Amino acid sequence: MKKIIKYVMTDILRNRIVLIYTVFLFITSLSMFSLEDNVNKGLLSLLNIILIIVPLVSIIFSTIYVYNSAEFIELLVSQPLRRKSIWLSLFTGLASSLALAFLVGTGIPVLIYQANNIGFMMIAMGILLSIIFVAIAMLAAVKMRDKAKGIGAAILLWLYFTLLFDGLVLFLLFQFADYPLEKPMVGVTALNPVDLGRILILLQMDVSAMMGYTGAVFKDFFGTYTGVMVSFVAMFMWILFPLWSSTRKFNRKDL
Repeated sequence: MKKIIKYVMTDILRNRIVLIYTVFLFITSLSMFSLEDNVNKGLLSLLNIILIIVPLVSIIFSTIYVYNSAEFIELLVSQPLRRKSIWLSLFTGLASSLALAFLVGTGIPVLIYQANNIGFMMIAMGILLSIIFVAIAMLAAVKMRDKAKGIGAAILLWLYFTLLFDGLVLFLLFQFADYPLEKPMVGVTALNPVDLGRILILLQMDVSAMMGYTGAVFKDFFGTYTGVMVSFVAMFMWILFPLWSSTRKFNRKDL
């Protein structure tokens, strides 16, 4: 298992796309901090990169990598190795490589300019989102045998989590505006890891006032120690459930 993880990580970290992704994050992060007089403004600008670009690259790159590694996976399956170990090794290698790329590209500039609770939370959310979308990508890849359909499904999932989900929530809020939905929205937020990451970072930056009354409700829950712990548990469930589902499917799949 360790040899497979090492091989996958070495292969990915030498990949030109991952190197460009790391350099892009590093240059963008430094530019945002350098161009803004206020460090918090730089963090807010960087927030959009973390919530949009990081999930996009993680889900598309991971999906394509799994499809391109089909022959390598078939070779491993033909060996006396458990399918579960093969799949988990592939996930560990992918997740570790993309998390490391984010840590180098964005984590280092953030630690240079904002080595406090806000910076650590932003780095933690970026790493968790990288891992979550790798897990979702592997689930999409193992469910769809056709490469084009799998990549299309990955893009649609990214669109749903980053754009469509918020639109659906706003639609429900407008439709049921006469009802007190602020507290139920706290539970609905757990259905989207991107929203969870956004809220936790914004609350650390103490800009929840920009979110209106709903922001006050979020602050009452997510701003507490219990709320933060529940949020992190929800984020880890977003890793475990897709990974468990994809592993189960891979064990039964006829290659």
